[in-house]
Amino acid sequence: MLLKTFGWSFAVTVVGLGLAGVLWGWQGLAIVGILSILEISLSFDNAVINAGILRKMNAFWQKIFLTVGILIAVFGMRLVFPVIIVAITAKLGPIEAVQLAINDKAHYQELVTSAHPAIAAFGGIFLLMIFLDFIFEDRDYKWLSWIEKPLARIGKLDTLSVIVALVVLLVSAVTVAPHAAHGGGDKTTTVLLSGVAGLITYLIVGGISGYFEGRLEDGDEDEEAEDGAKPAAAEKKGSGTGAAVGLAGKAAFFMFLYLEVIDASFSFDGVISSFAITNDIFEMALGLGIGAMYIRSLTVFLVRKGTLDDYVYLEHGAHYAIGALGVILLVTIRYEIHEVITGLIGVVLIALSFGSSVLRNRREGKPGAESSAQSEVTSGV
Repeated sequence: MLLKTFGWSFAVTVVGLGLAGVLWGWQGLAIVGILSILEISLSFDNAVINAGILRKMNAFWQKIFLTVGILIAVFGMRLVFPVIIVAITAKLGPIEAVQLAINDKAHYQELVTSAHPAIAAFGGIFLLMIFLDFIFEDRDYKWLSWIEKPLARIGKLDTLSVIVALVVLLVSAVTVAPHAAHGGGDKTTTVLLSGVAGLITYLIVGGISGYFEGRLEDGDEDEEAEDGAKPAAAEKKGSGTGAAVGLAGKAAFFMFLYLEVIDASFSFDGVISSFAITNDIFEMALGLGIGAMYIRSLTVFLVRKGTLDDYVYLEHGAHYAIGALGVILLVTIRYEIHEVITGLIGVVLIALSFGSSVLRNRREGKPGAESSAQSEVTSGV
């Protein structure tokens, strides 16, 4: 199981580190290794969120996520995206931007860093929306019930998450944007436009994927009703996996797009933080790419092991980490926050939610190391 899931990650690590050693020597090898660890530490919560979405897809789309998705993550977000940002910011052609990244690394780093307010506003609002939609939804399992119960009650207002996100964006625009640490000058307009773009992107991609998922669920329920299989449908719905398991077609495609946008938002802080280690785009892409590969393998591992069904508070911890990351991205428009702090916040929140899940399983007599099916048998469900 472990080798089957992480086999490609191990292979990519060996090849990547070997290539780094050949091209850049021991120093390059060390840089690529550090970048890999940085990416994993910053994106562990991303794996938990991805697993919650990926388990709804069928095996084909899970493979697409691990193959096509990793190409987009490595070459798209870790290599091409910074170049596109430079091309837009400096008003250069794609070829000129690539030449700049190769021949004038210091200026390239300066241009990417100057675009940080726009990147942070887009990614921050997008991630904040993921957190708000989660925390305002009434869920069967509540981790911090003293917070989640009242928020679920007021969350019955459908537009509340959008309102809160817009308020946070306006506060950011009048507090941190006028004194941006990067790019110089007042970035209020940039932050507002980028934040609104992040919000619109979330609403479009998330809305379309949710629409097709809902249609698929309705279609499944209608078919089961026609076949006289209502009891089976009820049992399936109560199993915790949901009727959307095995999403395919348009629903899976838009869910895949949603996953890629989430990954892009998570990669922003990793790309920006990596400039503190190197300004070589190829070292950056290789190191962050290795880390991204492990995140994807971890996502698949969580899905196949049914970990989110066994440890029911893990998704809560990951979403709290997402909310923290969204706020941190907005704060970094003006203030420098070390990537170690960002990574530790996510790790601590997920660790706490995991510990709470273990304690819950013990109280209910569920062995945490078992699969969800085994847990149900043991607990008499």
